[in-house]
This record gives sequence, C-alpha cells and structure tokens, in this order.
Amino acid sequence: MGNTMNYSQRFLIKPGSRVRLSDIDPDFKDKHESKKDALKLIERNDLRLRELQELLYAEHKRSLLICLQAIDTGGKDGTIRHVLGAMNPQGCRVASFRQPTSLERDHDFLWRAYRDVPAKGEVTIFNRSHYEDVLVVRIHDLAPKDIWIKHYEQINNFEKNLSENNTHILKFFLHISKDEQLRRFKERLDDPSKYWKISNADYTERERFGDYMKAFEDMLSKCSTEHAPWFVIPANHKWFRNLAISQIMVEYLEGLHMTFPPPSVDIDQIRKKYHAAKKKA
Repeated sequence: MGNTMNYSQRFLIKPGSRVRLSDIDPDFKDKHESKKDALKLIERNDLRLRELQELLYAEHKRSLLICLQAIDTGGKDGTIRHVLGAMNPQGCRVASFRQPTSLERDHDFLWRAYRDVPAKGEVTIFNRSHYEDVLVVRIHDLAPKDIWIKHYEQINNFEKNLSENNTHILKFFLHISKDEQLRRFKERLDDPSKYWKISNADYTERERFGDYMKAFEDMLSKCSTEHAPWFVIPANHKWFRNLAISQIMVEYLEGLHMTFPPPSVDIDQIRKKYHAAKKKA
C-alpha cells in the first residue's frame, strides 16, 4: 500500500485491552488532506477487493462476515454503498438488524444472526448485528443486567464457532464525534432526499450519547478476539473511513493466500472442441 500505514494494526483493538473512545481521534485522516488526495488509493483498493472476492467465491472454502456498528449517522449505509458495493452482488449480501420480530423474540438472541451467516464463498455484511443485545438492550433496560451481561461470552463463543468452521470475521466500529453527529442530522434536514432517514428518536437517542459510548467501549474491550477482531475506524471524514476499511479488508484477504481451484474438466479436450467449433463457424 505504498507509504500508507498498516491500518490493520493501527486501528485494531488488541484482545484483552481496555478501550477508551475518548483517546481515539475520530477526525484522524493519516497523511491525507482530502478525499481527492486519497481517491487513487480508494479506487485501487476497490479494484483489488473485486479480485479478492472473486477468488473467495471461486475457491469456495471459506466465507467472510463483516459486522458494522456505529452511533446513529455513523456511516454504516455509506460504508456498504461506497466500500462493500465494490463487490459482486452475486456473492455478497447485507443483513440488517432492526427491532426483533415476534418470531425472533421467540428464539435466543443469536438465532437471527445464525440464520444470516454467510455460506462458503460468500461475503455477508451485518448492518448492525448481534451486538445490539449488549447495546440497545442494555441502554434501554430491555433485559436485566444479569441477562445481557452473559451475552458477551455467548457472542465470543458464537464467533469462535463460526471461525472454527472457516468463516472469517472482521468487525468495524465507525467512530464519529458528537458534534459530527449533529452536523449530519442537519445535513438530513437540509436535503429533501434524506428526509426519509429522519426519525423522532434521533434526538432522544442523542441524549444517551455518553451511555452509548460506554456500551461501545465494553463491547470493544470484551469482544475483540484473535478470531474476530474489532477495528475502531475514525469516521468523521467519510472518505477516510472508506479508505481505512477497504485497506484493512484488502490486507486481510490477501493474507489468506487464496487460489483459484483446479479445472473440473480436461482443458486440452475443451480446447480441441473449441478449435473444431471455430473451424465450422
């Protein structure tokens, strides 16, 4: 990646470490001054991601699960659109975790996550995720503490099981400041094409910003593991968010050393048939 730092290490939450989000600058943009300055790197990463996803799909030995978490307006949809949208939709899909349905509430909290994990060769993006049960559930007192406190270990076991069955997991927390959130709320008010995103809960949830940060810190501290690491991505600058996530994904997928599978037919025989057909054409 040229002179750009290794973002896989720079933004990784090391297993066992205690996270303080106030120590992480959401305005960080490395050496890049603007989107224009970083655009060539972003485009190169997008092209490489398409190539690597094709390898993953063709090899058909493993899958990739990407989890996105953030405060409201943090940029989950934008990440999916601008970074993960580079992938071929034939082998890539998005699962959104909204308020549980009555059917989902009749199962344990991980049931809907198991239902949407990727098959071999697939990439699945969780827009929000099973972590809602240590975030929203905690902050809104939807379950007593002695229930949700157990979810951290259950989540770690769930992710370990996936990892042992060849599902690779990358988890990104999109870190924005409280001031940036307010600016993005204003963007929605000023742009009629974004009115549909506005909800009455936006500002009531904003009053819990500090509570959410504490819950995010616990999530990151307790659930970043060797097999399912968390990365905290400075996301005040949307273009830098896109650069950092795309680069981490490229670095990770290249590290898998994937190869195309051998042909399932006799290539020489197929080539002879091709030349015979060409003569008759």
